[in-house]
Amino acid sequence: MQIPLLQEIVIILGLSVGMILLFKRFKLPVLLGFLATGALCGPHGFGLVGATHEVELLAEVGVIFLLFVIGIEFSLSSLASVARTVLLGGTLQVAGTVALTAAVAHALGLAWPPSIFLGFLFALSSTAIVLKLLQEQGAVGAPHGRVASAMLIYQDIIVVPMILMTPMLAGRSADPFGDLFAMLGKMLVLLALIYVLARYAVPRLLDAVVRTHSRELFITTIVVLCFATAWLTSAIGLSLALGAFFAGLVISESEHRFQATGNILPFHEVFISFFFVSIGMLLDVGYLVKHIGVVLLFTLLTLVGKTLIATVAAMVLRYPLRTALLTGLALCQVGEFAFILSATGLEQKLLARDHYQLFLSVSITTMGLAPVIIGGSGRWTAVLLRLLVPARLRQRLDALVQARTEARTAHRLSDHLVIVGYGLNGRNVAQTARMAGIAHVVVEMDPDLAEQARSLGADVIIGDASNEHVLEEVHVARARVVVVAISDPAATRRVVNRVRRMSDAPHLIVRTRYLNDIEELRRLGANEVVPEEFETSIEIFARTLRRYLVPENEVEELVTRVRGSQYRALRSMDRGGPPESLAVNPSEQELAALPVRFGKGRVVGQRLMDVDVKGRFGVSVLAIKRGGRVLTGVDGTSRVQPDDVLYVLGPPDGVAMLDRMLRD
Repeated sequence: MQIPLLQEIVIILGLSVGMILLFKRFKLPVLLGFLATGALCGPHGFGLVGATHEVELLAEVGVIFLLFVIGIEFSLSSLASVARTVLLGGTLQVAGTVALTAAVAHALGLAWPPSIFLGFLFALSSTAIVLKLLQEQGAVGAPHGRVASAMLIYQDIIVVPMILMTPMLAGRSADPFGDLFAMLGKMLVLLALIYVLARYAVPRLLDAVVRTHSRELFITTIVVLCFATAWLTSAIGLSLALGAFFAGLVISESEHRFQATGNILPFHEVFISFFFVSIGMLLDVGYLVKHIGVVLLFTLLTLVGKTLIATVAAMVLRYPLRTALLTGLALCQVGEFAFILSATGLEQKLLARDHYQLFLSVSITTMGLAPVIIGGSGRWTAVLLRLLVPARLRQRLDALVQARTEARTAHRLSDHLVIVGYGLNGRNVAQTARMAGIAHVVVEMDPDLAEQARSLGADVIIGDASNEHVLEEVHVARARVVVVAISDPAATRRVVNRVRRMSDAPHLIVRTRYLNDIEELRRLGANEVVPEEFETSIEIFARTLRRYLVPENEVEELVTRVRGSQYRALRSMDRGGPPESLAVNPSEQELAALPVRFGKGRVVGQRLMDVDVKGRFGVSVLAIKRGGRVLTGVDGTSRVQPDDVLYVLGPPDGVAMLDRMLRD
């Protein structure tokens, strides 16, 4: 039986693997590999993929997952904190780009309606590319990342009115303003619904799902919430991507947001690759080669113009020049929603075929350059600051930026203890860390245990520690020690493997229940493995040796030897071999505390010399505990009184005989 799309998927993913390996060899961005894959296998290349529409549907799923993850990382509170940036900054960036593009296009001979429509297209930046690159750099939460994200949100919202205004520009809409107001009303209702879900319904639902301890149910619930919200927004005329972003905002108010992000990321990574491939498939390489000069000229104008406008918009918001330049460089490319909007322009005859191919060539070229520009934006910004800002002013700006960076870094979690699991062992470790004043954070999947840890003052992340995103949230790479204290052997191995894949720096101490796990856990990267069954045996044996009056230094040395040899002395017995020699020097004397509760008629009131403890039993009375005092100056004239405790030293059989006499 032939599975639809299977051939196309194999071709796309297989060719992507080869292209990315090639691009990585030359240290080029992965995104360029996906774009090149699309150009090669698309209709303008070798035509290897015929089902272009179906591939575009897979690409839409990738954009949905991307916006969903971004929404989780934003949260309603953080979105509210950048509301001014979204509205004012987004308006300035979009309006400025539309005005500049329309003016240039009209100066080149186009009428005003198509000129304004081109302004719509070039005003949109690539949410998928920018946010993915910012994620890889860990800069989504940086000032320029937050400003760029806010402006991208505005672009994703404003694309709906742009689509509604396109027929008006073409002179084909009956009531465009009525449609626009109706859409704004739907948006307000949707936002109210999202708020209620985020605050009340979804957190309770996820708590109930997590209590089942079913990973499959958790993933299914997250995916359903994502796609249901996207479908809802699409049903009322908004974009799927905007709905996915709103779904992420809903999840962001739950304590399980980190776990949700980690579970969704693998789907996101696979499907977003289809998006970049689908963009590459639109490119007509023949047209690009034939008109390379014109394409490069308009590409340069686009990059410079969009960077300048976004920079000015950020400066109007009173962000430092460096942050404004970083924001401008992040938004200098043309975005994916512009391709959707361009299709509407073709239908309405606002965009000629030649202009469409020029737009595609310029847009895809800017997308291809985006990884290079954003990846090197720090260096580009430094160069621009040196060229545009006087040295004295630049020094003041650098000092200000450095001071802010140092202040921000001081509050970042580092040199801390990460405790995975808040069962009995994890709880004891956390309590000890709290007593010692050691900064620590707990990772726990069980909401009840997490709440218990939080009530005792611990920082808690709810999630699966084998999930890389959860470990990133606790800054495991900057931790001094990681203690894995969970009871699931398979999960323990996954956590150890994931920690070591992220960093070799933290000292990794792992608790295990079974001795068979020791070698495997050490192979995966654990520095120390503490098996419960052996540690219990060691503690019992150490206490036994102390009863044989083995010197404390010998007991500690023995325990150290057993642990240092990875418990080989104990494990050798399980293999049937001779045990490792553990020579100690047990004493033939026993130290005991004998209470005077029995035999009061025979002992109480008598002197020790009259009882003749030393002569009859070979036992010396070293001290007598009487009430709250310990009498050490004991000799033959000392008398035994009721409820005394005799501290004696002697051969074990003599001590036993004296004890029996006291019991008679």
